[in-house]
Formats: sequence, C-alpha cells, structure tokens
Amino acid sequence: MATQICPKCKQDSFTWYMDDDEASGLTIWHCFNCRYVAYEDEQKIRDCLNCLKNTSSYLMDTETIFYWCNNCNEIEFLKNK
Repeated sequence: MATQICPKCKQDSFTWYMDDDEASGLTIWHCFNCRYVAYEDEQKIRDCLNCLKNTSSYLMDTETIFYWCNNCNEIEFLKNK
C-alpha cells in the first residue's frame, strides 16, 4: 500500500486500514513516523479547494476536524473539538 504525506509531521509515512468494526464506516489513517492517528468518514469526501480533484478526505482526530487532500496535501481546518 502506498504511503501519503502525514498532515501532522509532513513525512511520507501516512497510510490507512479499515476499522475491524465495519459498522463504524470509518477508515483509520496512521503515521509510521510520528504515530499520528485520524479517522476518515469516506461518505464526506469532496473536491479539494486547491487542486479541484475529488481527493479531499474528511478526517477527525482527538483535537480537530479537517479536510485533507491526499493529492496536493492541502489542509482545511473545520473546527477544534
């Protein structure tokens, strides 16, 4: 599986896996470098405001909710929890 640029540490070590509890519908993203973890709601994917591709994922972590584009790495913070 290919890695992406981590939105936290900016290293090419961000990857995903499906939650064992498929009822949750969440994809888990984690960074091998900084151990950052975020949860993706795939139903909320949208076009990136920067590159205009449909690659902007809705991610949530323990502190923030944001859109992260896995094409251009643009981050749009929505709110802090």
